[in-house]
Amino acid sequence: MRERGTALSRTSVFLVGDRHLGEDLLQEVLARLALRWSSVRRADNLDGYVHRALVNTATSWRRRRSWHERPVDAVPERASNDASYDDTVLQALLTLPPRQRAVVVLRHYADQTEQQTAHLMGCSVGTVKSQHAKAVARLRELLAPTVGDRA
Repeated sequence: MRERGTALSRTSVFLVGDRHLGEDLLQEVLARLALRWSSVRRADNLDGYVHRALVNTATSWRRRRSWHERPVDAVPERASNDASYDDTVLQALLTLPPRQRAVVVLRHYADQTEQQTAHLMGCSVGTVKSQHAKAVARLRELLAPTVGDRA
């Protein structure tokens, strides 16, 4: 966690689309892994194991009807101006279907190969490629006006 904490945190935020939920996701996954650490630490690819746990837990959360509902008394002010979470990109990612979002996050933010991503998601490399192509095309549509403004 000391070495990969920032990257894992960013991955979890992009998987669920919210900084606080992302922190909760990472905390839940790490707590589960800690309970089984004697067997987890023997994994051939510990980083991949943690990423797969993040994807699977995020998917499980999405299946619950109220995973995104968080009632509050008042709308909080923005807590941070953390540049590692670009709101424009995050909002664009949230428009993608969950599998496409997971592919983009794993490929671009967790720096996984197509093969690693396929293994982590439990699908074929072809599925990763097609989901990635669709996701990137959609993100280009959404972000092109924003990128053009910065040029």
